[in-house]
Amino acid sequence: MPADPLHRAGTPHRSTTSQPPSGSGASAIEVRRSARRRRTVSAYREGDRTVVLIPARMSEAEEQRWVNVMLDKLAAQESKRALGDAELGERARRLSEQYFGGRARPASVRWVTNQNTRWGSCTPAEGSIRLSHRLQGMPEYVVDYVLLHELAHLLVPGHGPRFWELLTAYPRTERARGYLEGVVAAERLPHVPGARGESPAG
Repeated sequence: MPADPLHRAGTPHRSTTSQPPSGSGASAIEVRRSARRRRTVSAYREGDRTVVLIPARMSEAEEQRWVNVMLDKLAAQESKRALGDAELGERARRLSEQYFGGRARPASVRWVTNQNTRWGSCTPAEGSIRLSHRLQGMPEYVVDYVLLHELAHLLVPGHGPRFWELLTAYPRTERARGYLEGVVAAERLPHVPGARGESPAG
């Protein structure tokens, strides 16, 4: 993603560089703190590194959380290809085979545009799974988690211990849940106008 010249005005309060999590696609992450930046976090690719711009007042824990959020956001933006319904169904079947021994067998899996308050839904009696279109463009591991969540409902209807035990087989369950919780939290914040690649920070 090209650098936004507006993001680079002024002198950063502090800049740190670290190695990224494995699989992030960049060789290094540079965090730049700015006293001018009050409520937004932004990120862009600069050569082989990722630059994340954050408010100077942000704590170390908040910094790490937002770095992860912005890495995921950049990865989603750079993923050009959206899954169609047929590919989504095939992905669900592969995930069922890999994590549930093929026991969850959906009759249909499709995107829908009428689910704005939840990420997915399942009707076990019909074997149908529906995913919100809002997931399109999110990182693949997040889509996979929501698919697995709904597949698990074909085996266990509620959200009791047996249900969550099924999802422990997926190694990125907690990260995916954290990503979705971050999206929900960000949507509740006041909108701050910003350039592409910019997200509001509390």
